[in-house]
Parts: sequence; C-alpha cells; structure tokens
Amino acid sequence: MKKIWDISPPVDEHAAVFPGDTAYSQRLHFALGPDCPVNVNAITLSPHTGAHADAPLHYAADGAAAGALDLHPYLGPCRVIHCLDCGPLVQIHHIAHALENLPERVLIRTARVASQDWASFKALAPDTIALLATKNVVLIGIDTPSVDPSTSQALPSHQQLLRHRLRVLENLVLDDVPEGDYELIALPLKLMQADASPVRAILREL
Repeated sequence: MKKIWDISPPVDEHAAVFPGDTAYSQRLHFALGPDCPVNVNAITLSPHTGAHADAPLHYAADGAAAGALDLHPYLGPCRVIHCLDCGPLVQIHHIAHALENLPERVLIRTARVASQDWASFKALAPDTIALLATKNVVLIGIDTPSVDPSTSQALPSHQQLLRHRLRVLENLVLDDVPEGDYELIALPLKLMQADASPVRAILREL
C-alpha cells in the first residue's frame, strides 16, 4: 500500500484565521435521541480556514469562484521543495536546487514546524511565482497562510498567480514530508459563489 501524508491542519474552534476573518464555530442542529435518529451540526467558517484553495475571485473582481475551478491542477504529480532558512520571502535562488524536470505542481515548505501565526509568516516573492510559471507549473502550494505577507495590500504574488493563471494552495502542513516527488490530491469543494474552498490535502508516494 502506498504511504499517505495528511498535509491538512485540523479544522475546529482552535483553527487560526486571518485577523478579522470569520472564526470556526459549530452548533448541534439536530440531536440524536428518542425523537431523532441522527446528530446534525451547523458550522460557520471562512472558506480560508485550514488548508484551502484560493479562487481567482479572492483577488480579482471578475475572477472565477471556487466551484468553477478546473480540478486538474489539484490532482497529480507534485514536488515538495524545502526552503527552511529562506527569510521572509522565498526567492528564486532558494528553489534553484529543485527545478530540474519539475512536475506541474510545486509545494514549498518554509517552516520546520507549521505555525498558526497569521500575523507573521514566510511568503513567496513574485519573481519566484513568475519563474515557476515558465516551467509549466499549474499549481503552487505553501505551508503558510498566504503567498503574500500579512501586511501586503497590493498582493503582488496573488497578482502573479492571476497573470499566469496558476492555482494555489495555502496553509498546508509539510512538517513530516521529505523533499521530493509525490502525488497530490487536494480537491476544492464545488462552492459556486465562494472566493476559496477548504481542501483535505494529502500526498501519496508515487
């Protein structure tokens, strides 16, 4: 049996969200008992909770919503690249050692232990995204809440994703994943009006 790495953080009331975003909450709507055969919960959460796929609607007024996204980028061969001591931005030279024969999907590990700190985290330099686009990459993932720094207003890295029609996964957990090639499975939900979607992201050995 092929080994599987679960690269999704837990989603519950302790899940971190961007300051001001909707925190996870849950309440029992139907309760199992003599008059009811099931438990049914109602949940409230931001679509950016946990491991998630940003849709272009998140950073472009006329962008596609999560439910309209082609699933191809979220399923298939990928490469995990380690950039553990790269400073605040992952620059081109931090990934240069792993660019030969790239698959279509790249996941970047920036931390030895994934953090839920949404105020200060490592992000991707726009030039790094532009370079990956020239390598026929269709999806980029990162183990931080965003490809742009938390203080960014212009979101230059998101705009590079938009310019090159790349898809993105954020807030992955890559702590136990060695550098190398895997199969990625991280399908967004068919949320037809949402600017992002939670995913259950896994890696499977090839």
